[in-house]
Amino acid sequence: MDLPAHLRIVLASLRLPPGRALVAVSGGADSLALLDLLVVTQQDHGLELVVAHVDHGIHPDSGSVAARVSEVARDLGVRCLIGRLNLAARFPRVSETLARTERFRWLRQVAAAEGARIIFLAHHADDQAETILLRSLKGTGVIGLRGMARRRGLLVRPLLGVSRRALAAYAAERGLAPWDDPANADRRHLRSWLRHEVLPLLRERLPQVDRHLRRTARDASRDAEAWDQALGLLPGLDLRDEPDGHSVAAAALAGYDRALAGTVVRAVVRRAGGVLGPRHAGRAAALAASGQSGQWVQLGGGWMAELAFGRLHIRRWTALPSPGPLVLEGAMGEAEWGAWRLRWTREPMPESQGRSALTAWFVPASMRVRPWRRGDRLEPLGGTGTRLAVRCFQDARVPASRRAHWPVFEAEGRVVWIPGVCRANDLLPSAGTEALRVDAHFG
Repeated sequence: MDLPAHLRIVLASLRLPPGRALVAVSGGADSLALLDLLVVTQQDHGLELVVAHVDHGIHPDSGSVAARVSEVARDLGVRCLIGRLNLAARFPRVSETLARTERFRWLRQVAAAEGARIIFLAHHADDQAETILLRSLKGTGVIGLRGMARRRGLLVRPLLGVSRRALAAYAAERGLAPWDDPANADRRHLRSWLRHEVLPLLRERLPQVDRHLRRTARDASRDAEAWDQALGLLPGLDLRDEPDGHSVAAAALAGYDRALAGTVVRAVVRRAGGVLGPRHAGRAAALAASGQSGQWVQLGGGWMAELAFGRLHIRRWTALPSPGPLVLEGAMGEAEWGAWRLRWTREPMPESQGRSALTAWFVPASMRVRPWRRGDRLEPLGGTGTRLAVRCFQDARVPASRRAHWPVFEAEGRVVWIPGVCRANDLLPSAGTEALRVDAHFG
């Protein structure tokens, strides 16, 4: 196989966004081959490559491996970032799952800091076969049999059609000296046991087993793609994108039988980038049928479902405390408050401003941002008399679970603005006068 030609075809088919891309390089033959291939084909894909290496701090040689990866990157003219996680010192026991979780957490953080929209991973055809077999043995549903996708969110795996043997041969031909992690040969790890004992026996008895596993993955992927398309076609479901998930019309979902409702919920979570089992999907469907607005359930895997204003909201769940108070200081600035990004500057007041906008203008004054409190009241812009903030949240159809993490702006003890919900009559500047403009963006 001509690997550079193969990679060019795969990358062209994926239509990746331009700009910066991380290349996760462990130091093994697979990832070194991926890095070299991406450099060789750089004139075709035009991406700015940055090597990202994770030193887990588990193996005593991990520091020298990091140094070796840095040297390879330097020789190829690629900038290299090293993440030192010190897992052995931080945790009493380090499992494969923990190491993988911490590794991906760091990679995503680096991608955000670097403005990278792609993280290249070196998973290949043998990894795919192992993944599908492993999931089958663990009792995964049909969707789990899809295996790893070539592209899912930030993650891009362009080598899923290439064997481990072909990558090792390429690395040797290019003079790349890989590091073999001893953990990959440790039979105590389930994946290593499958790789070194189970799959060789299966291949001996069933020579086409890898091809059959890949066919299973293709069939499962087609099934998932079909359900993704069906979500937009089901009468009355009214699928909508939300800032951190999706929502559907609860009445339509409640009208489906149990099997269909659960399958639809699983498809919605999958569309949002997650995976959900049938038991938790059934809990979400039951919530939709209950009609108990304001109630929510955890679905596992970092997901939750909430029934609010006739819609079932499915989104990521994090048990985070409400952000503390923040004072807006200076004539201009920028700050994060929870999941919100706030910016403020001075500019002339326009002719008018909206009551429920995400931008507001104020007479320059000392303001602070804090979480919503029960009993908060404000005098809505253009209205007379005060109103409970909770009523404003309800009018804006903000689900109850989000209100504790929603910014409330106050000045001299009075609520003057709840972004996207309600602007108060307080601190209103006259048109054309210098004002403090504040922009609030979620996510």
